[in-house]
Amino acid sequence: MPSRGTNTLRRTAARCTATVVGAAMAVITGLATAPAVQASPPAPGDLHWAPCDDSAQPGAECATLKVPVDWADPGGPGLDLAVARRKATDPGARVGSLVFGPGGPGDSGVRMVVDRVSRFSPEVRRRFDIVSFDPRGVGGSSPVTCSAELLAQRPSPQLTSQADFDATLAYNRRLRADCRARTGPVFDHLDTAQTVRDVDALRAALGERKLTFHGSSYGTVLGAQYAETHPRRVRAMVLESVMDHSVAATRDFLRAEAASAEDSFQEFVKWCDRTADCALHGRDVRAVWRTLLDRALHGELEDPARPGRPLSSPDLVNKIAFRKFYEADHAGLAAVIARMHASKPLPAAPTSSAPLPAATPVFCSDWHLPVRDFTTYASLVAMMDRTAPDLPSLLPVHMVAACLGAPTANPQHRLEAPGVPPVLVSNALHDPATGYPWAVSVARQLGRSGVLLTYEGHGHGSVTSGPCMQDAVDSYLTDLTVPPRGTSCPAQRP
Repeated sequence: MPSRGTNTLRRTAARCTATVVGAAMAVITGLATAPAVQASPPAPGDLHWAPCDDSAQPGAECATLKVPVDWADPGGPGLDLAVARRKATDPGARVGSLVFGPGGPGDSGVRMVVDRVSRFSPEVRRRFDIVSFDPRGVGGSSPVTCSAELLAQRPSPQLTSQADFDATLAYNRRLRADCRARTGPVFDHLDTAQTVRDVDALRAALGERKLTFHGSSYGTVLGAQYAETHPRRVRAMVLESVMDHSVAATRDFLRAEAASAEDSFQEFVKWCDRTADCALHGRDVRAVWRTLLDRALHGELEDPARPGRPLSSPDLVNKIAFRKFYEADHAGLAAVIARMHASKPLPAAPTSSAPLPAATPVFCSDWHLPVRDFTTYASLVAMMDRTAPDLPSLLPVHMVAACLGAPTANPQHRLEAPGVPPVLVSNALHDPATGYPWAVSVARQLGRSGVLLTYEGHGHGSVTSGPCMQDAVDSYLTDLTVPPRGTSCPAQRP
């Protein structure tokens, strides 16, 4: 990649690190099509590092790596992949680079390195350069850009007729056309199979003969497919909070997601029943929760983040409860529910759910989840309501609605990764988004290479959940010491 001046690099670094993480991705409304630049095959030394100027925690460095928009046409249009790193804190003990695969889809790996490096254990930070990137279509890597006005017009996923179903299909077509026009050619090449090639280019540019990788949540799809595509180029790989990309049927996918979420709600109720620290201790937690759902349904529940404005029932489920389940913050969720229950009802008013993130096309390009018609869709929603009666209108059904009619470049399939070294598959027993059975399934698909590490607690993310988990993961990454099969680690206090 041609050298750039320091000022240009600093502006690039600032642009990379200004990205909002995950579902809060910014939506740009101007018709700014991503420039088409010619990509040459990356080679070691193609990363030119400069300080990330807007970091509140000094020490992070940013760079860009040129990759093809379409790896099937390496000489065609290219894009700049935003990359960030923090060097090992003990250079004398450095093992190499650890590449982190961010979740979402839509999470920024650059922001993780710049602002949230404490997410990695002190030993990992001591022994590795922590490196991550914004996946194509995210943040500083040719982000998916759509009309804010059009996003705000998204039909409710709570469809009531075939006419609603048809209107959703028509809306999805309009939105895809708008996003494609604003985003540029990368819009049609957002799937994880393309990102696997990006990661291998990053490995080469870092000068690493083999990849040390940690993928979390959606990043586990990336890691597993890298292991499948390049099994001999893997040094060590941690898959944390695991998505099972072999789940082919729409019904099976939604049932698994609903069961995982409902399990977390039930665990929350059990905790409140037995723990005096719960703000709802001694009360009928489900009755209180149902009251909030009813108020939200009628537009009478105030949004705690936007005083005076109503909170929809889908946002109550997905933005309030689900986020707390992610963090295993039972006390925090109980306190929020108690405050909302005690609040004065608003005058009844219509509500609308927050728009889906612009990274939704990444999900649609990886998951073929067809729904034939309204009758089929209604049966799927009814199944989810039976499976998760406490959590109606969960986000996965919103995602399925948003992907209706969308092409899928990288559909689901069972893993086949012969020759890959041991892969550490880590999951909490009570994960609200990526249920434990998915981790068991992925470990089995990896055969003798799949080593399942079980955290007996709660939350989405587990590798630093107490000394048992942390020590097992640290030893594996640094020394390639694989924990005994069947290893489980005790739950920490929620």
